[in-house]
Amino acid sequence: MSLADSRLDRRRCLQALALAAVPAWAQQDGSITIRLSHVVARQTPKGLALERFRDNVARASGGRIRVQVYPNSLLYGDADEMQALQLGAVDMLAPSLSKFGPVGFPEFELFDLPFLFATAQQVHRITQGALGRELLAGLSRQGLVGLGYLDNGFKHMSANRALLAPQDFIGLRMRIQASRVIAHQMRVLGAHPVVLSFGEAYRALALDVVDGTENPISNFWTQRMHEVQIDLSLTGHGWLGYAVVANQRFWRFLASTDRALVARALDEALQWGNAIAQRENDAALAALHASGATRIHDLSRAQRQRLQQALRPVHQGLVQRIGAAWLQRVQAQLG
Repeated sequence: MSLADSRLDRRRCLQALALAAVPAWAQQDGSITIRLSHVVARQTPKGLALERFRDNVARASGGRIRVQVYPNSLLYGDADEMQALQLGAVDMLAPSLSKFGPVGFPEFELFDLPFLFATAQQVHRITQGALGRELLAGLSRQGLVGLGYLDNGFKHMSANRALLAPQDFIGLRMRIQASRVIAHQMRVLGAHPVVLSFGEAYRALALDVVDGTENPISNFWTQRMHEVQIDLSLTGHGWLGYAVVANQRFWRFLASTDRALVARALDEALQWGNAIAQRENDAALAALHASGATRIHDLSRAQRQRLQQALRPVHQGLVQRIGAAWLQRVQAQLG
């Protein structure tokens, strides 16, 4: 079966499920089951944080509220998880911030801009401040409830050659998630962006459907991309973060006390997950070094500056779509 056929079958299954679904959270015995789907492996900052959330909820509710976590695209993948949430086929997601642009929230695409953030602390000024809360509140326009942000760290470029200068990208087919900003980024570098679900990335790299991709190191390692990518260049060019969101109908179904319980459990898990994100990426990098399967390239300060300079047109080209006011507010926060 081709990648395209696989995606079509998943969409058809999703539509059939959504039409027939009885909300899984409405249990006759008074217990509540929350279905939470995500696309990365369990042993990643996101995977670990969501399992901690599950355990927090079970403990705080005495087992009355149960969170079923479906990792690694077992339930839904990049191509259909947002639709699944809006249809009520799943109750909670933790999608990458890139996912919100295509469903009507282009302001979230500011997080995809290359070299906008230099440190995790800068990211947190936005996600943990008033601007981040305002972004989450706006999700109600599409029947979503924004509950918080989760880090995965800075992204790096991989391929079967070192990517140290803008000209190194010319002609490469680079797998990306659906994001106009990231697609523009690749085109500015002379590469060809290819939108594929995260769960399809390894197979596409192995079959030479694409030549390279971008990921935080923990995703690169846990998805075994070192088996199909000879070179990893530590570009640190962009930030990958997530927002934990709930279906609005499900959230309103919960009693106010249960909403408060779930929110507290999630807040603790997100704080914990954000604290371990760098540790998990450092551990993955050490594992990659130890494996010897992939050549790891550090960019010099001059190389990083040249790459940053080459990507400035991405900011200029997307300002109208994202919204000049949003960007101005972010830049003011970052100083």
